[in-house]
Amino acid sequence: MMGRMTHPFIPKLDAFGGIEIHYAELNDFENNCYVVVDTATGATLVVDAADAAPYVLDLVEVAREHAAAAGRPAIAPIGILTTHRHPDHWQALGDAKAALGVPTLAGEADADAIPVPTDRRVDHGDTIELGSTTLELIGLRGHTEGSIAVAIRQPGAPTRLLTGDSLFPGGIGKTDDDEQYERLLTDVVERLFRRFPDDTVFHPGHGLPSTIGRERGFLNRWRLIRDLPAQNPANDKYDPALDSAEG
Repeated sequence: MMGRMTHPFIPKLDAFGGIEIHYAELNDFENNCYVVVDTATGATLVVDAADAAPYVLDLVEVAREHAAAAGRPAIAPIGILTTHRHPDHWQALGDAKAALGVPTLAGEADADAIPVPTDRRVDHGDTIELGSTTLELIGLRGHTEGSIAVAIRQPGAPTRLLTGDSLFPGGIGKTDDDEQYERLLTDVVERLFRRFPDDTVFHPGHGLPSTIGRERGFLNRWRLIRDLPAQNPANDKYDPALDSAEG
């Protein structure tokens, strides 16, 4: 465990279509854990067992109680996805896996650096079947080589993205050098900003959610702060032709 929280454990809920995302900060580094539930079947995916296994399991229990109160199928965890290899995103993984009895998933390029063995290695363009919902996995290289984001679509509702440490409100994730920064920003622009409309909500690995539309106007600022050339904003707009295509 990385340390106790000095603020309360406060689960939150983002419900849309037939999906519920239960989430909470697990430590004072504001590491988020996400519990994604397909309400029609109860199939449940945990994303980033970041720290403090009791909190991870409490969040799963919150989802379980919510389903029971609504008279829906009981939640049935199917796996734990780790968005990337950094330790603050898998500190509770071993304990959570043992308690839930589910397989682990992680990006192919990051899996060997995660001490808990990865049962399923995934990559850009792969999918996870979560009951009646298909989750799309999006590789965002730069913060780490194997960072994975998750796109969750529901008819008639804005898409949700779980972006790990690759995209935050106000900027992209930390990188070690200019080459990695450019690579991450390129992936974020091509695989997120050009593929998803402005009402798309993204939930980051730390802190609060935002929307693609709220951040889109800052892309040139993110380029210029690392001496990358500005682009015509028209090139950064959402392209419906790319929305359902692999980026």
